[in-house]
Amino acid sequence: MAEKLPGTVPSQMDEEEGYDDETDAFPSRKNRISLFQKKTKNDQHPESSSQYRIVTPTFRYRMDYKKLGKCVIINNKNFAKDTAGMRIRNGTDKDAGDLQKCFRGIGFDVSIYNDLTCDNMEKILGEAAVENHDDAACFACILLSHGEEGLIYGTDGCMAIKNLTGLFRGDKCQSLIGKPKLFFIQACRGSEFDAGIQTDSGSSNDNLEMDANPRYKIPVEADFLYAYSTVPGYFSWRNPGKGSWFVQSLCSVLNDHGKELEVLQILTMVNYKVARNYESQSDDPRFSQKKQVPCVVSMLTKELYF
Repeated sequence: MAEKLPGTVPSQMDEEEGYDDETDAFPSRKNRISLFQKKTKNDQHPESSSQYRIVTPTFRYRMDYKKLGKCVIINNKNFAKDTAGMRIRNGTDKDAGDLQKCFRGIGFDVSIYNDLTCDNMEKILGEAAVENHDDAACFACILLSHGEEGLIYGTDGCMAIKNLTGLFRGDKCQSLIGKPKLFFIQACRGSEFDAGIQTDSGSSNDNLEMDANPRYKIPVEADFLYAYSTVPGYFSWRNPGKGSWFVQSLCSVLNDHGKELEVLQILTMVNYKVARNYESQSDDPRFSQKKQVPCVVSMLTKELYF
């Protein structure tokens, strides 16, 4: 869905600069979860006669590799005239620059690619997928572009997001088997607006060896995490001067807590900041007082601490 150009301003940002928003269509808790495998004939289970015994794994991804890993940022700002009227994404360069600084600060090896066609997006990520990641703990990819549900735009049209993320499945990228593969997606996922609902529940507060054992099979879709800027069906907001609500909140939380909190704790805090700290304002009532909340889809199988 093409991004709208409403005259909107987040409630806590940019009123003095007059920018309008746009839409982009603690400690380790180890050993809390048990896994099961067949028991031997000498094993006894106190509650069941089924042929299983409890095995307690180390419930945390290994991070003691030579490097944290590669982070690829694809920053699409300018689009061909025939891409269904996709407008220039002003503000995305600030997002890309802040993300580069933030993820480098955590320890990632960051590369930025600007204004890629669909073929080039697939080519860049395909090359990353066939690299040898044996000495890396994880992989991250950040997509900044227009979008629709399940789709991301290159400069010449749209393509399925799964065509990009699928390059890193366990059956295609073996050096990342059992390791976290993180995708952060700033883009619209539809054409709906979230008007929000009034609440009196309180004010917002800004203060906010290989992992896969070779003796076992794991699902090819395991160990992925997708952090979307918005929920399915909705627009995603971006400010031309200050960047997108989601990316700026993500950078803020990672800068403050990236080395101490587990990744799902981090992303829950990002959800809170976006949901509480932003609201659009516009002379056009269609785009006024709208809200947004990010969406996290996790297939991670262990806790992840950077």
